[in-house]
Amino acid sequence: MKKIVFGITSLTLGGAERVLVDMVNQLSDTFDITVFTIYGKGELEKDLNSNIKIKRMFNHTYKELTSLQKMLIPLKILLFQKKYYQKYIQNDYDIEIAFLEGPITRLFSTVNPDTKKIAWIHNDISKVYGNSIKAKIKKMIDRKIYNQYQKLIFVSKDNQEVFDIQYPNIKPSEEVIYNYIDANKVMKKAEENIHFEFDHEQMNFLTVARLVEQKGIDRLIRVHRELMANHFYHKFYIVGDGPEREKLENLIAQENLKDTFILLGSKENPYPYIKQADIFCLLSKFEGYGMVLEEAKILNKPIIITNTAAREAVENYQNAIIVENDEHEMYHQLKYVIENNLKTFDDKKQPYDNQHIIKQLEKMLKEE
Repeated sequence: MKKIVFGITSLTLGGAERVLVDMVNQLSDTFDITVFTIYGKGELEKDLNSNIKIKRMFNHTYKELTSLQKMLIPLKILLFQKKYYQKYIQNDYDIEIAFLEGPITRLFSTVNPDTKKIAWIHNDISKVYGNSIKAKIKKMIDRKIYNQYQKLIFVSKDNQEVFDIQYPNIKPSEEVIYNYIDANKVMKKAEENIHFEFDHEQMNFLTVARLVEQKGIDRLIRVHRELMANHFYHKFYIVGDGPEREKLENLIAQENLKDTFILLGSKENPYPYIKQADIFCLLSKFEGYGMVLEEAKILNKPIIITNTAAREAVENYQNAIIVENDEHEMYHQLKYVIENNLKTFDDKKQPYDNQHIIKQLEKMLKEE
């Protein structure tokens, strides 16, 4: 049985993290699997099958770090990656998979001729870096990093195309494998009683996202404010947490929107919230494939997204609308939905089946 290690920053509540847990659980009867995390105490660790091993570089969470530690640990991994790699990873595995961009990809890139190395790319790489001098240096470093891998896996065709523009003539082979999610688990968890009632006197929009700049929650607040000012009444709920929370809370308070734009915080089980909302939204500035969209599709929710790489997730899903990626277009589309009290964009239920993804993964991992 092949020994495989999947590396990720942590198993906290996030899209890539949920994908990884569902994926390795499906693969754990076929392969000897270990999940390696930089930080410990992730909420999703307990969801791993009992036959999956877990290793951690640090037992504490990222949130427990000081500001200085948050800055120094990724730098130490970059500068002393060989030392850390030899201590935690080397000589234990047939295949090493860095499942997320950033420090874990740099750590797993350490040269080892005895193992196959695979890196997963979830995001639009051109948006991740930015335009600062620091970002340009990081981009140059990561070109060398990615060239240490034998294979790169992209979660969308868009992300692959953007990556190839950023890094032309890169050596590793490439493949697109869409995010896997356990549909039965989602439907079962969606039935859980959450002791929370949406205000069904108005249209309820819901987003599940980390509170980071990429997700564009600040501009969503501005769009919400304009809609409310023009008497298009509705409520917006956000499930998730992150570094932008305080800034967003201040903006909500400043605009006097506390009763209509509601940050629900992080939820270990977001599915009942998705099920009970009227419309699911993912109005990000940029996205990867958008695993949360798969969850919304499983629950047959109407979906509104911005025109990012996430459009691949809904291209064959009739109950979805894609809007241009700016505040003006978001305003007009949400206004149209509220004005017409649209609770669906398509009346037909669409069967959900993604087992072909597991077969694609197994085939890729069995390759010599």
